[in-house]
Amino acid sequence: MQQRRIGDRPVSAIGLGGMPMSIEGRPDEARSIATVHAALDAGITLIDTADSYHRDPTDVGHNELLIAKALRLAGASAADVLVATKGGHRRPGDGTWTKQGDAAYLRKACEASLQRLDVEAIGLYQFHRPDPAVPYEESVGAIRDLLDEGKILMAGISNADPDQIRLAQEILGGRLVSVQNQFSPSFRSSEPELEQCAEMGIAFLPWSPLGGISRAGELGSTHATFAEVAAERGVSPQQVALAWELAKADVVIPIPGASRPESVLDSVAAVELELTAEELARLDG
Repeated sequence: MQQRRIGDRPVSAIGLGGMPMSIEGRPDEARSIATVHAALDAGITLIDTADSYHRDPTDVGHNELLIAKALRLAGASAADVLVATKGGHRRPGDGTWTKQGDAAYLRKACEASLQRLDVEAIGLYQFHRPDPAVPYEESVGAIRDLLDEGKILMAGISNADPDQIRLAQEILGGRLVSVQNQFSPSFRSSEPELEQCAEMGIAFLPWSPLGGISRAGELGSTHATFAEVAAERGVSPQQVALAWELAKADVVIPIPGASRPESVLDSVAAVELELTAEELARLDG
């Protein structure tokens, strides 16, 4: 497995997004654990989760507990796998998402995540989404305080714009290590943030990096070129999408979600797919 870096820590060039294993339509626990174990066996050393990855109001932190159990059963420690979690986004249980970014809540959320993940310090803690009711300085300041206290080892932000990235870096005293934004063949509006991260040497973690690529072969699909390249290379459109993202910059570490081992294995194969300059130009078009 090829390696990239988050802060001073090397991780696999492809991570695993845990959300599909815990929200609506989630599989049974046995299949989810098999999915995590398939990722570990394939060399994945980055798993992304969040306290809000749950389905019902009574199972807040479902995904964190699931990831912790799967790692424990595999005998994997925090030294083996970087578990990145997030706070500041909530799900009341009716399928909607709400934001809460005040300092008191973020501290409480981090403490709860520490318990669910059963670690002394969270490897990477990310402010999940800006809260328009709370100054961004307050939210990121809470993350800074958790970092200073040793409750988290690295700090990141998610769903941020360029100004927020620069502000977070300032508030954190140059210790911002990652930005997690939506980015995929069908959602490219985070390209400025990706480029900024490349300039600053900060990891860029595309969430939902496949973005509906399963419909790549449909007539008129924005993914049609990805399907064409995939057919020419004898690989899946999903692999082409991930390889295209990896080629954007060496700070890019996609975190495709998965809920079955087969999906993990297909994603991992993208690391070995080297697209030509001509193919990349076609996919960028």
